[in-house]
Amino acid sequence: MSQLRPDLSTESLGVGPDFPGIAPNPSLSSEARKRNADLRAGALALGVLVDWREINNNPRVVLIFDVDTPGGVSFRGIADETLTITELTRLAPGQTWPVRYRPAVMDHYVALARDADPIEVQRVTEEIARRK
Repeated sequence: MSQLRPDLSTESLGVGPDFPGIAPNPSLSSEARKRNADLRAGALALGVLVDWREINNNPRVVLIFDVDTPGGVSFRGIADETLTITELTRLAPGQTWPVRYRPAVMDHYVALARDADPIEVQRVTEEIARRK
């Protein structure tokens, strides 16, 4: 039963009570489409994969990250992504991924930064390491 209905509660995801929740289908929700567009243009940060939840046995997953920003802010981030089968099989806790977030909103939503320039990712990595 847990595979059919993954636990997407705020307690399970590790976010606070202000988290607005996961959209049932971001392709159908205009609010989710706008949020995803905003995230694609968001600020770059690094996320360490904590866990993930598959949604209805398809390539759509909710990825749970511990995110560190170059500005020194750390938070639990949630990414609602569609992954390839290859990407799904390679998921492992502890992996570091470049992610984008909205600094002005800070609502726990992040998106994978697949388009990120490797030089910019390296700069962000060094900035975060310097702050720690």
